[in-house]
Amino acid sequence: MRKPMVAGNWKMNGLSSSVRTLIDGIKQEPHLSSSIDMVVFPAAVHLGLAQQLLTDTGLSWGAQNLYVGENGAFTGEISGHMLTDLGCRYVLVGHSERRSLFGEDPALVAAKFQAALQARLQPILCVGETLKQRERGETEKVLQEQLEAVIQKAGISAFRQAVLAYEPVWAIGTGLTATPEQAQAVHVYLRKLLAAQEVDIASTIRILYGGSLKADNAPQLFAMPDIDGGLVGGASLEAKSFLAICQEAMTVKLGQRVA
Repeated sequence: MRKPMVAGNWKMNGLSSSVRTLIDGIKQEPHLSSSIDMVVFPAAVHLGLAQQLLTDTGLSWGAQNLYVGENGAFTGEISGHMLTDLGCRYVLVGHSERRSLFGEDPALVAAKFQAALQARLQPILCVGETLKQRERGETEKVLQEQLEAVIQKAGISAFRQAVLAYEPVWAIGTGLTATPEQAQAVHVYLRKLLAAQEVDIASTIRILYGGSLKADNAPQLFAMPDIDGGLVGGASLEAKSFLAICQEAMTVKLGQRVA
C-alpha cells in the first residue's frame, strides 16, 4: 500500500511570528503524522525555524525550490546541500508557478530534479496543463513532455526516490477543481507513462493531487484509487484546514479516524 501524503506549500507567505503560530497549530495533532506523511514547505527564509520547531515531531519539511549547482557565485540561489543542512527531506520541482512565472523549461526542471537527488532530497515533481491546453485536448501530450524530459535526464530508476504531483494549472487559485473522475484519469495516465518504462515504479510511486484542494472536496478526491494524497496551497496556511485535509487522507485512504 502506498502511504498517503499531504504536503502544504506555503508559497511566499508568512512572517516568523505567523509561521511559528501555524507550525504550533499543526503540531497539536501528532496522531496524524504517525499514519500519513505530513510535509510543510515554508519560504526559504523560514526553513531554519521549521527545523527548530519540527525536529523529532514526526512531521517533515522541505523547500519550494533549489538551484542546480552545489556552490559558487550564484547570488541569491540555494543549493540542495544547503537544504539538507537545514533538515529538509523534500523539495518541490517544476511547480506551475516556477514554470509560468519564472520561465523554467522542461530541461531546467529535469536538471533541478537530478540536483535534488544528488543532494539526497526527495523531489516532488509537479506536472500539469493550462486551461487552454486542456480545452485543446492536449493534456496527455503536455504531461508526457513534462515527465519524459525528467526521465531522459535522470533515468526511470530515479523515480523510486520521487513523488509526483498533478496540478491542473487551471484549478490553482481559481476556486475551480478537477472532478474526482478527471483527476483520477490523469493519475492513471501518469502511471501508464511510468509503466511503459518500469511497472514496479508505476505501481509504487505516490501521485498527489494539487489544485484548490480543500477539506470539503478532499474526501471525494482521496476516494480515487490512484490519488495518494494532496499538494495543498491556500488551505495549508491555516492549521485547522490543513489538519482537516490530513484527517480526510487518513480516514479515506486508511479507514482511520480519531475523534
